[in-house]
Amino acid sequence: MNLHFDFKEIVTATMILFAVIDIIGSIPIIIDLRKKVGHIQSEKATIVSAVIMIMFLFLGDKILDLIGIDVNSFAVAGAFIIFFLAIEMILGVTIFKDEITESTSIVPLAFPLIAGAGTMTTLISLRAEYQVQNIVIAILINSIFVFFVLKTSKKIEQVLGAVGLSVLRKVFGIILLAIAVKLFATNINELI
Repeated sequence: MNLHFDFKEIVTATMILFAVIDIIGSIPIIIDLRKKVGHIQSEKATIVSAVIMIMFLFLGDKILDLIGIDVNSFAVAGAFIIFFLAIEMILGVTIFKDEITESTSIVPLAFPLIAGAGTMTTLISLRAEYQVQNIVIAILINSIFVFFVLKTSKKIEQVLGAVGLSVLRKVFGIILLAIAVKLFATNINELI
């Protein structure tokens, strides 16, 4: 098996996943969850979310084949989900309802907050354009960052403040919007 590591692909996939996972924008949710359930198991949440993402990266297309959907169709559908996630981030509205319940660090933190529908869709979409090994490295880099943010979320909130978090969320929303347009344009041509 030939492994073709491409620094540009790794950086791009890392940035796309970083924007979709939106761990910085999730800091208020993480703080709220921490208040409700007490201690968050950062290591456990990070490992479980990374395993979910890697498993979906490798098995997602097989699941799609099983139900008769091609990767390009899923990528176009994913472009719509990413588009709506970006609209949420930019406009500060809630389109997708996330239920925060009093439970462990796995649900809702690892899934669906970190490795949720947007992340899964993005992984399948990335697989249509990038080498799998580069995406795996991007997942691992993001997992390290997720762990760091989970461990230091209170300090990050104090440093950035409400305005800083809001600005950061909007910037990543605009990046996501551009990604959604690119995914749609690239994959719609394959369907037509």
